[in-house]
Amino acid sequence: MHRRVSLGTSDLSVFPLSLGGNVFGWTADEQQSFAVLDAYAAAGGNFIDTADVYSSWAPGNIGGESETVIGNWLRSRGNRDDIVIATKVGMHPEASGLGAATIKSAAEASLRRLGVDRIDLYYTHRDDETPVEEFVTALDSLVREGKVRAVAASNISAERLSEALAFAEREGLARYVAVQPHYNLVSRGTFEGPLADVVAEHGLATVPYYALASGFLTGKYRPGGAEVDSARAEGAARYLADPRGPRVLEALDKVAAEHGVEPATVALAWLTARPTVAAPIASARTVEQLPPLLAGATLELTAEQTALLDEASA
Repeated sequence: MHRRVSLGTSDLSVFPLSLGGNVFGWTADEQQSFAVLDAYAAAGGNFIDTADVYSSWAPGNIGGESETVIGNWLRSRGNRDDIVIATKVGMHPEASGLGAATIKSAAEASLRRLGVDRIDLYYTHRDDETPVEEFVTALDSLVREGKVRAVAASNISAERLSEALAFAEREGLARYVAVQPHYNLVSRGTFEGPLADVVAEHGLATVPYYALASGFLTGKYRPGGAEVDSARAEGAARYLADPRGPRVLEALDKVAAEHGVEPATVALAWLTARPTVAAPIASARTVEQLPPLLAGATLELTAEQTALLDEASA
């Protein structure tokens, strides 16, 4: 039996590594995407993360490309019921914000592109000025209609998360079961602190994005190293300018050598072992990039190794 973890207070049970769908229909065409999805599912993976906005930033794309690819894959493989699909609302160029009408129409559009009758986990992609009463009620309607199984929040502050949870509780509405923050070994302050405290207090699950810091924690970006051909190279390179960056790489190298694994595996294992973390998100453009990511779901670090990484990243 493949490893599964419960997603907060929901009845969703997921593989401890979520496959990021941001590359599908962007740097990975449909054929490459299908190959990655097949390999992930074959390894026991069942938790796919996407958003309606993926990948509107790419020339010629309008948003929804990733959902469409995933939908085509689910249909061609006939495996809808084996897969937990997470998507998001609020950042599509034509469905921006968390107004009730936007949430309703964006959910319908996502269901259509995915070719499914329900979204397993539906995130508000980023917070805005919409009153919590409005978006929490709109999300609850989707749950009551059976179009969404559980709701979650990405890019939200501790204050707003508390407010949304309190309102849902008070009114007996569907409450957030998970958060998706920016969180990794070189970006701990984006989650640890007040936000992490609210998550722990309410029994929510954490599903971190940028788990590998745009590829920096794979170890392929080094001080004075060779140029890397990647759409995200610039983002990853900035971590070298932070004194913590090289320190973390050194610690990752040491622990990776002790286990005979790649640095990315260690970085994901560290995240997976954090309190409340259910499944870090990582994406692969090719099947070859997948094994070190999958290995992060099962690697257990020793107390000494964890302490070394904690210290290097502090």
